[in-house]
Amino acid sequence: MQHRVLRSRRAGAPLAGFLACVLAATACQSTGATGTGGRRSPRSAAAEDWEPGPMVVPPLEAGDVGAVFVCGKVLTVDPGDRVFAPGMVVVRNGRIAAVGPVVEDEVLAGYERFEFPDGWAAPGLVELHSHIQTGSWSDINDSVRSINCEFRTSPTIVPGNANVRRACAGGVTTMFGIPGSGSNMSGFGVLYKAKCSSGYEEAVMRDPGGLKVAEDSNPQRPPPQFGGSRAGMAWLIEDVNDRALAAIAQDRSDPALDNLKRVHTKELPVLIHTAGSEGVENTARMWRVTYDTRAILSHGSFDGWKSAAYLAEVGMPVNNGPRTMDYYSTREGRIIGMADEYDRAGVPLISMNTDAGIVPQEELFLQGAMASRLGADNYLMLRAVTAHPAIAFGIADRVGSLESGKDADVVIWNGEPLDPRARVEVVMIDGRIEYDRARDGQRF
Repeated sequence: MQHRVLRSRRAGAPLAGFLACVLAATACQSTGATGTGGRRSPRSAAAEDWEPGPMVVPPLEAGDVGAVFVCGKVLTVDPGDRVFAPGMVVVRNGRIAAVGPVVEDEVLAGYERFEFPDGWAAPGLVELHSHIQTGSWSDINDSVRSINCEFRTSPTIVPGNANVRRACAGGVTTMFGIPGSGSNMSGFGVLYKAKCSSGYEEAVMRDPGGLKVAEDSNPQRPPPQFGGSRAGMAWLIEDVNDRALAAIAQDRSDPALDNLKRVHTKELPVLIHTAGSEGVENTARMWRVTYDTRAILSHGSFDGWKSAAYLAEVGMPVNNGPRTMDYYSTREGRIIGMADEYDRAGVPLISMNTDAGIVPQEELFLQGAMASRLGADNYLMLRAVTAHPAIAFGIADRVGSLESGKDADVVIWNGEPLDPRARVEVVMIDGRIEYDRARDGQRF
């Protein structure tokens, strides 16, 4: 049995601040409080109706592969937001088998054991707005036409490229690799894992993973091309959506529209690039009210936060970033933390993005840290890079939290996951160690 021991970067240093935040949030939830300043509890809305199952550690049978992480703290980010200090994560055959307090049982005798007395175990980070799948900026746009619902990123994915390897070393384990925003309906992206040495089939989680749409700024075209105004872009997008709905009503197959039809039947989600308050409201009205899709608004930057109340009213999740602050679009006399404003308005399932490589993919954790620095709740921002994007994109049955039965995507940090001073020590994806700092070195 292998034993791996990691000590804190600062011997004897207190690492209780984040845990205290979580426990305080739990106390607020149990008493029905919402905290100060009108902010909602950072705990999951489903927590009150959720009960964890019993912790059962299965024995390894012939041919099974298992590992157990024993850590100073385990942040499950599950619907109950359970924290175990100390705690353990048991992995069997690529799936999480059990999560809970540390137990010593003979059934664990066959498991490879990793000990991190001062380490923090957390779910792998989930990124919904990433362009690093090719290894460069090439092959992410087809801008000959404004509407490209036939376009897919799947042929462009280069698993384990240098950008993916750095992302993995930053704790990112799941990404939505999407086309750029050079056209209004950019095409369909792929959900894939940040595996460092695998082929396409092993890395890809879902293909297509969802639709990417761009409705603001970038795809606007100069005259005399149609689509040079917001009205023109809206007409183009609504026209193709109406044609897809007609194909559904007529039970008619159309290769150009078949994936878009899956968006309108809610089989696939749609991520919409939009920034600015006027663009934000138009996007929400089109994709959540007119068409009632599983839509997630991405960016919401500049003064987009001023439309937060309307987004909350129509139930539109926001995937904020890469800009996390508004300091010149409005005249508030202060720096505005966008995620905090969206949260205060009641916007559901707030998540963060890097728009990588605008911000390096490995700095997704830093997006959460900066949003927290700008006023958002620290633990809510941990959910914003783990559970929330997974729920919004319909993949929470596999990723986003440490729960029995989910993919064994586990990240071990040497401190609080959103502390810029912390570093990733080990990343496991689907039960395999994809990054080990002691073995692979610091990649960024």
